[in-house]
Formats: sequence, C-alpha cells, structure tokens
Amino acid sequence: MGNWRTFLFASVLIPAAVPATKPVFELRGKILPPASFSVSLYNSTTPFTRSLLTGPDGQFRLRGIPAGTYTLSAFAPGKGEMRRTVEVGPGTAGKHGRIELTLDLETSPTSLAGGAGHTVSVGSLSISESARGDYEKAQRELAKPDIPRAIEHLKSAVGKSPAFVAAWNNLGTIAYQTHNYGDAETYFREALRHDPDSFAPLVNLGGALLTLGNLEEAWKYNLYAVLARPDDALANSQLGMTYFALNNYPLAIKYLNRAKRIDPVHFSFPQLTLAQIYLRMDNPTAAATELEDFLHRHPDAPNAAKIRLLLERIHTGQHSPTGAPHVR
Repeated sequence: MGNWRTFLFASVLIPAAVPATKPVFELRGKILPPASFSVSLYNSTTPFTRSLLTGPDGQFRLRGIPAGTYTLSAFAPGKGEMRRTVEVGPGTAGKHGRIELTLDLETSPTSLAGGAGHTVSVGSLSISESARGDYEKAQRELAKPDIPRAIEHLKSAVGKSPAFVAAWNNLGTIAYQTHNYGDAETYFREALRHDPDSFAPLVNLGGALLTLGNLEEAWKYNLYAVLARPDDALANSQLGMTYFALNNYPLAIKYLNRAKRIDPVHFSFPQLTLAQIYLRMDNPTAAATELEDFLHRHPDAPNAAKIRLLLERIHTGQHSPTGAPHVR
C-alpha cells in the first residue's frame, strides 16, 4: 500500500524556520462584512502559525511569511468562520512581495456560517486557566519555532486538563507533520474520546488512518466527516483519496472534484490525485488538464519541475497508464 499522505485540518500549527537567505512575503487582506476577527495563518505541512485580532474594519497584515501553502482562518463570535487556502511565493506575490486578498464571509464556499464548529463541550468547561496558559505558551514556541518546547507545554496542558481537546488535536497535528503517524492517531483518538462531536480531530484522524494504510477505518471517518460538513474541502479530498486507494475511481473523482470546487488551491492538492486517476484510466487529456490547473494555482510548488516533465511525457505520448507515477 502506498503512503496516501494527506494534510490536516486547521489546527494551531506553524512552518519551520527558513534560512535567512530565502525570501519572505507580506499578506494583506480585508474581511467582509467588516468586523473584528481573529485571523490565523497555518502552514499546511510543518508546525508554524501566526495570529492576530483585526480592527473593526476587518483589515489585517501579516509580515515575514515564508513561501509555502497555508490555511487562513478568520473567526468572529456570532458571525462564523472562514477558511481559505493561500499560496505564498514569488509566483503569487505582487510588487514588493505582497499578496492581497478579500474574504467575504457571506459568499465564500469555505465559510462556516453562524460559528458552526464552535459549540462548547461540557469537558471544555473544566479546562483550567493554568492549562490554557500552557496552551498559549505552546503557540508562542511554535511561532519561533521550537517544536520540542511546544510539545512540552501541550503535554503539560492535557496533564492538567485531560479534556482539553484543542491541545490533544494540536499534539496530533504536530505528530503528523513530523511524520509520527502512530502518535498522531493516538492523540486524535484521545481528543475524540473527550468530545466525539469535535470536527477537527475527526477529520484529522481520517487523514492519519489514510496515511497509515488503514483504509477501512479511514473510509468510515472520512465519510462521516463529509456527511457532517459537506462543504469542507479537506473532508471531501480525503474521502476522494480513500476511494482512490480502494480503486473506486468514480467515487474518488466525485469527491476530489467537489473538494476542488470548494477550494481550488486546497493544500491537499486534489488535482494531483485526479491526474493519477485519469492516467490509470488512460485519459491523458483529462490528466494534463488537472496538472496544468495545479501549476497555474501553485506556480512555486517544490514538485513543479517534476510535474512539467510529466506533462511533457503526456503531450508526447510517453506516459504509461498502468504505471502512472505519483506526483506528490
């Protein structure tokens, strides 16, 4: 079984430090309708985060952001949450390395209107102030980033307040991003044990099980996640990848296309899995369309050169439908 690696749902994470010689960028945005929002930027593959509170005009600015694929989350009590994948790099930045975007909470397909997903569980009411303090310390360590110290603070938090679901989920996400997939599964299960209705560890557990090759259980969790939130891009993408691993190509195409419609630049890169499916189905034209769309949306992707080479092979008829290469 291949390594069906997926990425994790929004959690309090942050990218690793980048050498000083590498460029950094500035992200400017405004949220509509205007209000004070908490804004967080999470790296999709490594522990890193930046957070701030906007003014009443809903405008924000994040500086010193390394190149990469990020999830941007904006939340205001009573208004809802919006998540958007943002590609940061020279191919998407304008003059002076700036990326500008506008987020409309009322029209975005990735919004969770009315604050869905932010209900308070009974267990969360028992979280001590000391545990919350440890959690905040962990976020500051991740921003440096000092991952070992962040893990220490998070373990201290759950030691003091075992029902601290966000801390368990954070531990699981860090474990996943540092390739400790068995630990990630354990942490996500522990989070769900304390709050079975929490969506973040639910969809994250589906991703961890998929990576571990436990396809039967991964299918159950990813299907449940899609049924719980039909408009969540990650849930749909992971369910599509699960069906791909099970060789059910029609359903894989259905859910991967849905993920792509919800968030065309999503960090799980549904275009790449779709391209592999189409190559195995001996449909090189459809595969090339997906790969070209990926390059258009992710011009600075580390695997861009590999994908361009694959496109050249497709256009010259040199691809092999039975041995379609992985393009992750």
